[in-house]
Amino acid sequence: MNSLFEIQPEKLNENVFQLLGKDWMLITAGTIDAYNTMTASWGGMGVLWNRNVCYIVVRPQRHTFSFLEKNDYFTLSFFHEKYRDVLKFCGARSGRDVNKAAETGITPMETGNNAVYFGEARIVIECKIIYYQDINPNNFIDPSIAKNYPQEDYHRMYIGEIVSVKIA
Repeated sequence: MNSLFEIQPEKLNENVFQLLGKDWMLITAGTIDAYNTMTASWGGMGVLWNRNVCYIVVRPQRHTFSFLEKNDYFTLSFFHEKYRDVLKFCGARSGRDVNKAAETGITPMETGNNAVYFGEARIVIECKIIYYQDINPNNFIDPSIAKNYPQEDYHRMYIGEIVSVKIA
């Protein structure tokens, strides 16, 4: 397990394209008593409404979706490459069927806001949900985007204000 220390979001010195798109992350929502986590490689970070934010997109059929709908906070946990198999497992299996933490050996931990992250993470970003919107295919200016939705199961985008960043 890693010892994490808190930094200001502006001090996070990472390439977000690498971090999100290549390294992947676990999106986790819920409380230590009832949560789910899922692997993701789509999302972003930036400044919106004069706040440091992350945005994530989650399809409604994902188990994590219901936890995002019922809770005010979510976390993004980023790991060293040696945890790639954990990320693959958490992306391929549903929390409806399996306890992902128990199966992979990662350790659920609780933030001061009762959100869940994993002790083995090298970076943890905790966010408070401040906005959501469903992706509307009528707004695809580039029609090739639709190929990402062959089942028309459009994501819901959640924007979370970053409330803490912890790094190992």
